[in-house]
Amino acid sequence: MRRRREAVLPKASTLIDALPWLERFHGKTIVIKYGGHAMSDEALRHQFAEDVVFLRYAGLRPVIVHGGGPQINAALDAHGIESSFTAGLRVTTPEAMEVVRMVLVGQVQRDVVGLINRHGAFAIGMSGEDANLFTAERKRAVVDGTEVDIGQVGEIVEMEVGAVNALLADGRVPVVSSVARGDDGEVYNVNADTAAAALAVALDAAKLVVLTDVEGLYADWPASDDVIDRLTADELAELLPDLSAGMAPKMEACLAAVRGGVPQAHVLDGRVPHALLLELFTEEGIGTMVTPGVPGGPIAPDAETDTDAEAEAVPEGEPA
Repeated sequence: MRRRREAVLPKASTLIDALPWLERFHGKTIVIKYGGHAMSDEALRHQFAEDVVFLRYAGLRPVIVHGGGPQINAALDAHGIESSFTAGLRVTTPEAMEVVRMVLVGQVQRDVVGLINRHGAFAIGMSGEDANLFTAERKRAVVDGTEVDIGQVGEIVEMEVGAVNALLADGRVPVVSSVARGDDGEVYNVNADTAAAALAVALDAAKLVVLTDVEGLYADWPASDDVIDRLTADELAELLPDLSAGMAPKMEACLAAVRGGVPQAHVLDGRVPHALLLELFTEEGIGTMVTPGVPGGPIAPDAETDTDAEAEAVPEGEPA
């Protein structure tokens, strides 16, 4: 009996260590951008769903915004539709947009919803088109100082979050596809990172979490693989011009969220099992955290942060 008790005591210690974070985030909205390797690896997909359900049972209000770049690429290839990029943005023809919409709303979203709902009647899928959640305008790329038409790629200009708030109030987990409708009647492909940031601001979220395929923001890549644990919005703004095309939209999303009033934004390695729980419920955390505060300042579990600031314009980024 004593040996068995000693074996289970560490489990109790782990739960108690999470108590300050459970107290802090109980009832708070957390927006999670889901993508990358975590979405394509079978084991990680199931673990992500378990993490989301854990958050829900722990009293948090998770909202998921997903992309689906690899799945879109595979579907375009299967349909014989050429996929090209200009200035880091996917050129989205009407034919390509039909496939993008089909994959994001009809395939990726249904998969995420299904995995979560294995654990209970929680997840409900919706598109940025539903209830006018996202309204977008056509976005143009700039190449050598000249604007270039890249098709049905959109930039969010307006949000209506009433439907999402209603789902959250009913205890549901919204799973949102990054597709938007424009006032011109067109359907647009919208970058999932920037959509998640805009939604986090509009919902007065306590955190934005962006899952990606790297450990975080590297301090001096490729010379070093040291990850920056934490930096302020101003520090991040100075680094943005030199970031890689893959990391820039994610860090721009974090910057937009924090400057829009979200207290903290994180970039996490989605390849790490249960990355969400490690970030939310441990003092050490993982990845890179962006805050509006003083460089190097402490982030205590009971820290007070104003979340009522209005959203700034959504930054540019690569669509799904």
